[in-house]
Amino acid sequence: MTGLATKALRPSVVAPLIRGTRGHAVAVDPPYLPPNPSQQSSTATQSRPRYVDGDVRHDWRRSEIQKIFDAPLMESIYRAATVHRMHQDASRIQLCTLMNIKTGGCTEDCKYCSQSSSYKTPTKASRLIDIEPVLKAAREAKANGSTRFCMGAAWRDLAGKKSGFEKILKMVSEVRGMGMEVCTTLGMLSPEQAIRLKKAGLSAYNHNLDTSREFYPEVITSRTYDERLATIEAVRDAGISVCSGGILGLGEQDEDRVGLIHEISRLPQHPESFPVNTLVPIEGTPLEKNDPVGVHTVLRTIATARIVMPKTIIRLAAGRHTFSETEQAMAFMAGANAIFTGERMLTTPCSGWDEDKAMLGRWGLRGQRSFEDHESVSTPMMTKEQQALHGVSY
Repeated sequence: MTGLATKALRPSVVAPLIRGTRGHAVAVDPPYLPPNPSQQSSTATQSRPRYVDGDVRHDWRRSEIQKIFDAPLMESIYRAATVHRMHQDASRIQLCTLMNIKTGGCTEDCKYCSQSSSYKTPTKASRLIDIEPVLKAAREAKANGSTRFCMGAAWRDLAGKKSGFEKILKMVSEVRGMGMEVCTTLGMLSPEQAIRLKKAGLSAYNHNLDTSREFYPEVITSRTYDERLATIEAVRDAGISVCSGGILGLGEQDEDRVGLIHEISRLPQHPESFPVNTLVPIEGTPLEKNDPVGVHTVLRTIATARIVMPKTIIRLAAGRHTFSETEQAMAFMAGANAIFTGERMLTTPCSGWDEDKAMLGRWGLRGQRSFEDHESVSTPMMTKEQQALHGVSY
């Protein structure tokens, strides 16, 4: 320790040191697995843990993830914050904007969704919008600091939508040409459709698993869990980044939140991003009277996901507007590093750009550059006038 006394400890050094600290055993100790037979000649190697915090793993046991989830919350957040800094710049938060390009009339029966034709909700069905309004919205999003532009269409799949798919391919190409990351969520995809989206310039495809495999049939019956996984496989095989997460507050239990993370952690590649949504109950849906999920559950989910998937972007998504600024800051400490901002998020409310940029400024956080636009050296945040108005400075 003498050599460390004169300089700051790196996260990779801190993590092993705290394992012997009182009160940290449950929250911090990594699993000890049998050594590789080829390494059994060394006594030191046999006693060394196979994994340490920050390692990217695809063989997590569900019981391991449950242990992380159940640990004292502040310890989990500290552990997650340490892991976060091993792989990513914790001072950067990506601003993303999501636009609904085709609203309502969906044949799926997702019990949380106001766009399902199975339920009578305030959401009215509409046709796929034209290209120019989408490009206008993307330009506005970029001017306000968003580096990812997402487009959602309320469809089960693309069957019988040839002309609509061609229009979306054009949207993808044009938005990508602006130097932004571009993401779509269009329902189930075939391998051929995924390849065409990739050729058009698609950066990422969102297809959430929503919850655990066990609880899933309680929420959706019109599409199986394995069909969702098949779309994720098609997207990944096409070379498109996978965006897949879930929704909290559907009536699930903690073991279902753990089950969701476990399922996603065992994919051949961890998703590029993991959205954490909280249910926004909408009148007319079967879940309209569900109780709101507690912020401590959101923080546990984020911290657990960060520890299990160290390199994944964790997106604080739907329902964020219901949390206070301090609660959102705790989510960033726990490992969340992307938010959706702008006018709306599909059919639910969303915080505005100025509000979010002011919040980030107060906590010493900055917008994150596009992962693909390496020529960009900064993300536009606020003008001097806006900084003065909101009492922040950079």
